[in-house]
Amino acid sequence: MANSPSGDSMTDRLVRVLETFTPTRTVQTSAEIGRRAGLPSSSAHRIVAELVDAGLLERDESRGIRVGMRLWELATRSSGALRLRQVALPFMERIQARVGEHTQLAILEQDEALFLERLSHPDAVTNITRVAGRLPLNASSSGLVLLAYADPEVRDRVLSGRLIPLTPATITDPATLRRTLGEIRLQGHVVAPGYIEDVSTGLAVPVRNAAGAVVAALSVVLPRDAPTESALAALHRAARDIERAL
Repeated sequence: MANSPSGDSMTDRLVRVLETFTPTRTVQTSAEIGRRAGLPSSSAHRIVAELVDAGLLERDESRGIRVGMRLWELATRSSGALRLRQVALPFMERIQARVGEHTQLAILEQDEALFLERLSHPDAVTNITRVAGRLPLNASSSGLVLLAYADPEVRDRVLSGRLIPLTPATITDPATLRRTLGEIRLQGHVVAPGYIEDVSTGLAVPVRNAAGAVVAALSVVLPRDAPTESALAALHRAARDIERAL
């Protein structure tokens, strides 16, 4: 597509506009979008107006801009990730009924854990995970499982980069992380106490496709001092059922 005077393409600018929306930043003004996307004000207003006309963005009653239903519709039609979520959801509901805390499904996306679904109870332990939110691979139980079974070049890239600490318990030493990933592959699961928040423990297991490749991580978040054996058994059983359904 045509380049702007700065050299970036229209596709680049459209992507930057859409990426200004996050799970916690759902409504913005055109000026805020332009500033966060690094675009001149005139370009930002024009691109936003065109995306609103196409239904990919929409204006609310106070003229704020949010992601449009048309974008959700197009993304849903052929997304393999959403098909995975649909297959997994009944089994996640079974886990949720048993543990009564948080049950989550995540995939590996651009060297981060991207969460497709989260089921929670109103009285569950605190949890920062959001649907369509991301977490560093070294910090969450889901991310550790995804990294453990990722291609070696992905592991090497993550291990050689900055390992972000979310709490003092988060693994940030590359050698320790590499040993932990090996243990996950041997055990088939991970228990991560306090890695994201001091008050909680994350548990996760891999979900494989018909070829045996790990395509997702299934996890629960429990209070820090809660027993883990029953929840791990429920996770392993649900992962096998999801694999059969896939």
